[in-house]
Amino acid sequence: MTFSVQGAGLGLRRDFMGELEGQALPEPLAFLEVAPENWMRLGGPLGRRFRALTEQHTVNCHGLSLSIGGPAPLDRAFLKELKAFLDLHQVRLYSEHLSFCSGNAHLYDLMPIPFTEEAVRHVAARVREVQQVLERPLALENVSYYAAPGQEMAESDFIKAVLEEADCQLLLDVNNIHVNAINHGYDAEAFLKALPSHRIACGHIAGHHQEAPDLIVDTHGADVIAPVWELLEKAYRYHGVFPTLLERDFNIPSLDKLLAEVGEIHARQQQALRQVA
Repeated sequence: MTFSVQGAGLGLRRDFMGELEGQALPEPLAFLEVAPENWMRLGGPLGRRFRALTEQHTVNCHGLSLSIGGPAPLDRAFLKELKAFLDLHQVRLYSEHLSFCSGNAHLYDLMPIPFTEEAVRHVAARVREVQQVLERPLALENVSYYAAPGQEMAESDFIKAVLEEADCQLLLDVNNIHVNAINHGYDAEAFLKALPSHRIACGHIAGHHQEAPDLIVDTHGADVIAPVWELLEKAYRYHGVFPTLLERDFNIPSLDKLLAEVGEIHARQQQALRQVA
């Protein structure tokens, strides 16, 4: 698969935006990512600063409110506004969560889609509609979840079926695999191996909160732990080296500390490439 971005990335936060303006990205940082909902309607000085940043650097978008598995019709007005935003900023990759976050109202959380054949058809049809409006492929992220209502098929089979029927891409979140494996008692490595390599467009890695030995909460608010780093190395071994982004949404440390973790991604990418050379 030809990737739209390369290397190691970092989610852009306003906390350190000023440190990235007007200069090349500090090595080994290769690309940035934003939630489009946080930037789409900004004008004034901040909007102009963001535009200058996207003119100089590669920026991906990872959405929050598409609700691809939801029961309500897709918001066509939002999709048209989103397309204009993606076009203006020349966004190379747009991804969303394989979940839903709205019904009769916005739920302010990512809810799990039942792992059923009916849900596969429902989600795939909506993905095809989104891709038609946006005139670009959509990448869906395997999400963390804490219950599996109405489950009729394995999570990995559900993900593969959606990707195949919708003909869309996968954003492989390594931390979410680790979180779900602990919370639901399955083999993380076997799950990872079962995913389709040719669908992977990008990856995410993040930290989490260990609530109990058998309960992890996906917070994106801590450093990445050793088992997740090891799972990322296995992901590169099984699927090849794909662009990978560090997510950090809470308890945000200094940019230098974040770049050290981005450097860990880069080092593992380089190690994996040397092993296959």
